[in-house]
Amino acid sequence: MEKTILLVDDEEGIRKVLGISLADAGYVVHTAASGEEALGIFSKEHPAIVLTDVKMPGMDGIELLQKIKQESPDTEVIMITGHGDMDLAIRSLKYEAVDFITKPINDDALEIALNRARERITLRRQLREYTNNLEQLVHDRTKELVEAEKLAAVGQTVAGLSHAIKNIAGGLKGGAFVLEKGIELDKRKYLMQGWEMVKGNVDKITNLSLDLLNYAKATDINYQLSEPNQQVHEVVSLMKHRAQEHGIHLKIDLAPDLNAFYFDPELIHGCLLNLVSNAIDACMDDDLDRKEKEVLVKTVKAKGWGVEFQVIDNGCGMDKESKEKIFQGFYSTKGTKGTGIGLMITKKMVDGHKGIIKVESEKGAGSKFIIRLPEKP
Repeated sequence: MEKTILLVDDEEGIRKVLGISLADAGYVVHTAASGEEALGIFSKEHPAIVLTDVKMPGMDGIELLQKIKQESPDTEVIMITGHGDMDLAIRSLKYEAVDFITKPINDDALEIALNRARERITLRRQLREYTNNLEQLVHDRTKELVEAEKLAAVGQTVAGLSHAIKNIAGGLKGGAFVLEKGIELDKRKYLMQGWEMVKGNVDKITNLSLDLLNYAKATDINYQLSEPNQQVHEVVSLMKHRAQEHGIHLKIDLAPDLNAFYFDPELIHGCLLNLVSNAIDACMDDDLDRKEKEVLVKTVKAKGWGVEFQVIDNGCGMDKESKEKIFQGFYSTKGTKGTGIGLMITKKMVDGHKGIIKVESEKGAGSKFIIRLPEKP
């Protein structure tokens, strides 16, 4: 390919003499008497180098150079000029000719120009090969990194899951011990306490299994035209009794100007239910002597978003470390009472909507969880 040349000149004598000289140097030579003829041969043969006269009847060498570069930017073009055509030779360099030689053609000058053209072709090929090799290397290293990250994620998941199961197993053992003592001492009080401990931990392992299954499932978003305020009404209606049992005021503050838009109402209902449940737990776990414990669920019309949900409590709050880890695998602020999967699932569902979830909190001063959903899927 590099040794293929198209020689273009309207003078037959130059084509014959120069063609023989180039063939003796080992080149495969195609010749054309005009620019128009040269384009036809070029499109068919795709030579690596074109050697063309600047001045020709009809299509001149500059126009031929431009058309060749439009069709094949990598083709190297050497211009042949007369001594009085230096301005044309300089113009040809602006149009990316590799070099020019003057008539009468000097063999050494021609050899230097051809070597320069071939060097550029070789460098371009090497650069392309290097780029392709580099892309492959990046692809391979990226694949290795992804695999390593997957293994690391699996390790973190197993560690977190082991911790959660260990806590539940400890609770079951404790319940079994109290039950055995109740049987041994024939004390109904111990029997009831042990049984409640066992039941509670059986519920935990059941919920853990279900949560893991939910988290492992692909997040298929079933977009429906839905009212965001309706989701809040439904969640608050479900959780109101539990809040009242623990003396917590569950309130709502809904933006009146929200429009229906497309999101998955079932998944967002689950997200809000989890956040409200956590907020109630945070108020129940709060040891501070508050006059009133409350959870507020708000909707806000946020610019550029379909809706902003806010779940605000004045419970125990979180320190900086907990805020940074709250959405990570199996991290829980509830100690042995929680598994940390709930917020993992919530974040996954929000991410599936291409939304955002974040938390603002201060130890002893409550928390605010924010979910924003895009207006368009």
